[in-house]
Amino acid sequence: MSSIKLNEAFKLNNGVILPNRIMKSATSEQLGDKKRNPKPDLATLYETWSLGGAGLLVTGNIMVDRTAIGEPFNVVLDEESDLFQFVRWTQLGTVKGNQLWAQLNHPGKQSPNVLSKVPVAPSAISLEGDIAKAFNTPKALSDDEINQIIKRFATSARLAKKVGFTGVQIHGAHGYLVNQFLSSRHNQRTDNWGGTLENRMKFVLDIYHAIRLEVGDNFPVAIKLNSADFQKGGFTEEESMQVVEALVQVGIDFIEISGGSYENPMMVTGDVQTASKSTRKREAYFLNYAEALRKRTDIPLAVTGGFRSSEGMMQAINSGATDIVGLARPMILKPDLPMAAFSDTKFVFNWNEPTTGFKKFDMMTMLTLIWYEKQMWRIGKGQAVKLKLSPWMASLTSIWKVLTSPPVKRRS
Repeated sequence: MSSIKLNEAFKLNNGVILPNRIMKSATSEQLGDKKRNPKPDLATLYETWSLGGAGLLVTGNIMVDRTAIGEPFNVVLDEESDLFQFVRWTQLGTVKGNQLWAQLNHPGKQSPNVLSKVPVAPSAISLEGDIAKAFNTPKALSDDEINQIIKRFATSARLAKKVGFTGVQIHGAHGYLVNQFLSSRHNQRTDNWGGTLENRMKFVLDIYHAIRLEVGDNFPVAIKLNSADFQKGGFTEEESMQVVEALVQVGIDFIEISGGSYENPMMVTGDVQTASKSTRKREAYFLNYAEALRKRTDIPLAVTGGFRSSEGMMQAINSGATDIVGLARPMILKPDLPMAAFSDTKFVFNWNEPTTGFKKFDMMTMLTLIWYEKQMWRIGKGQAVKLKLSPWMASLTSIWKVLTSPPVKRRS
């Protein structure tokens, strides 16, 4: 049998075709304006990625609720949005015929205290660890509030289709609200939204059903899901696989595998740190989980994190562990990476991660996010990526973002 090439198309079960096997995974752009509409820079950024050759582009953190913002300049898509700005984004973001999916998210308690005096969550349980001081203790959601959030996801999905996104992705990973409901560490409710895994997954299943009613059967609905939270008492690999099986049963089109949260950011560091040498050689994070999942379902699957070479990407696909390889940070630093990988089977892209040399300061300013955001802002302005961009300057930008953040709409 001939091996699958990175530039080979992939067909979803609903007939939608991804032009190739590379996906630009969701990235935190923070390119919303004062009214939380997309800035023109966001359209320019995604046009650059479209021209770079990825078959699927997934946006970062489009919020479904104006009262719940994860970062100072997040974009919101709801009935108050200026849809013209979104149309411009989707038109430029699909110039090469690629798919462009809107990632829909609610931060839950992962909304910093500078943005949320009283964030919401399944249960009134605070975040822990070094980042805890930046977040207030959340309020436990009422049954009515939960149902209102589900409706907001559905509304955002309907509008995403209307403005030209070719699919949507539910953000169910990285410690955000959907992930919080799934985790017994964060969800300690005793009603029908908590307790057993069946109850804890009700929130995400209800979101999926509400979205499907709004967008129809042929519009791709995907989810980004943690393989695990990597925390004691948190969402486990076995639970994750059971959630995947439940989502497959109701008709989900595509699964992207990731892992971790703000408390334990495995989506940045990866599970390869504790893996064997042979596993680390394969580059990608979460491949062991993907291989185990393959024995239980044949749902179209993407694995994101760790890929640095054509060889590593092709090996992951041809092993059967994944159908699509997801790239985030590499795509920021080299927007035309897909074209380079297609043309050279020996292609490798490495770089040095930014640091001020002070680990706690890096964590406090979320340098591992803001440094890459700064690079995306440069691309959005038509400027080149700057690999030697000062980590100190990026950290100052993070502080400036907080100080100039538009006010968050109060919860009624």
